[in-house]
Amino acid sequence: MREVEATGQTVEEAIESALSQLKITKEDAEINIIDQGKKSLFGLFGGRPAIVQVKKAIDPVKEAQDFLLSVAREMGVEPTIEVKKNGRDIEFQLSGEKMALLIGKRGQTLNALQHLTQLAANRTSEQFLNIVLDAENYRARRKQTLTTLAQRLAEKALRTNRSVSLEPMPSYERKVIHTALVESTTVDTFSEGREPNRYIVISPK
Repeated sequence: MREVEATGQTVEEAIESALSQLKITKEDAEINIIDQGKKSLFGLFGGRPAIVQVKKAIDPVKEAQDFLLSVAREMGVEPTIEVKKNGRDIEFQLSGEKMALLIGKRGQTLNALQHLTQLAANRTSEQFLNIVLDAENYRARRKQTLTTLAQRLAEKALRTNRSVSLEPMPSYERKVIHTALVESTTVDTFSEGREPNRYIVISPK
């Protein structure tokens, strides 16, 4: 149950009744006062109860975290999740046993989980949230691998004097490649294709 309508002799009494039914605190509630109510004259007539509508406030980050945990458990993994917030950028740091299952080959499983978790978060969020999943510092290790790959393929493009196309990557991985070569005076980088098959091309200048 996420929403109730309650009555009371006062607004506060009606709110307390609704909170009790929802089993939440005032901090976790969205409250809409429908009727302030009116005291009866001499306690006999002319009065009416206060009416409020109270619903459980939805925390999109908590919703996303619960979703991720449920999917991980279906995969036989029970991760610990540390949440780091920086404005609309949310990072979930996963740790525990069997992290390799959540990362997958070249991070494909982690990327898929990240995409689904972001969808879960933005389903209830009023503003777009950018969700990043990391497990056992995989992102930093992948960034180093991609930076090395960018330099190596740039050298290949120059050596053969031909453009080199990389495999499809998510946008933040393509950004690593672009950043690694952004100051190059010998090659250009640009993206081609459509998501989720968008890829980078490294081309001699």
